[in-house]
Amino acid sequence: MLYTIWCAIWLVSLYLVLFPFQFVFLQRNEWKPLAHKINAIWGKLFFLGVGISVRVEYRFKPDPRGVYVICANHFSYLDIAAMGVIIDNYYAFVGKSEVKHIPLLGYMFAKLHVQVDRSQPNSRAYSLAKSIRTLASGRSIMIFPEGGIRAPEPPQMVAFKDGAFKMAIQQQVPIVPITLLNNYQILPDKSPIRFHRHVLRAVIHPPIETVGMTQTDVDRLKQETYQIIDTELMSEKNVAA
Repeated sequence: MLYTIWCAIWLVSLYLVLFPFQFVFLQRNEWKPLAHKINAIWGKLFFLGVGISVRVEYRFKPDPRGVYVICANHFSYLDIAAMGVIIDNYYAFVGKSEVKHIPLLGYMFAKLHVQVDRSQPNSRAYSLAKSIRTLASGRSIMIFPEGGIRAPEPPQMVAFKDGAFKMAIQQQVPIVPITLLNNYQILPDKSPIRFHRHVLRAVIHPPIETVGMTQTDVDRLKQETYQIIDTELMSEKNVAA
């Protein structure tokens, strides 16, 4: 519990210190990449301050100026902070609109990322269209294709939704699968909230090219991405066992 309290204090204090700079950078579109950098700095300082080291196996090193649809498994809210540490690209998250109600953090999210409001019937279509425009502008998309934290028992994922793969094919950009191996052990999605100190580990897999694919290939692309991430998770589970 004491460790969890320290993690929470450090997380919030850091953001309060960094937010004024981020607020300024969010006022103009050409400055928004700098606001994104603030999030990365926040994540790196957070993990350093709570004594969690980050170990990433780069089987592929994304070009920081490249455009990708980045897909990862999602078992913990820590996944969001982790992505800013392990990926250097300027990307937009696709996430729940409820985040915009969080003071300060919600302001940044609304200005910088793509919101999905599950209570609105046309929200998914809107977020897909906005994501496609984001890719067309030269910015990557980061998405959790499970559609949220839905796994009944990590590391078993639930089926992926189609959106990430539709947008990648639409814009003919690669899918980059990422396996987040143990964030659910550091910050489990259960009550009471507790942080546990482990080395944060992730694998960045080689990209899956979509050039030449059409929307008829969505299911095949989705299953291939799922299989890459799932195989890594199951391999990790067997090693741990």
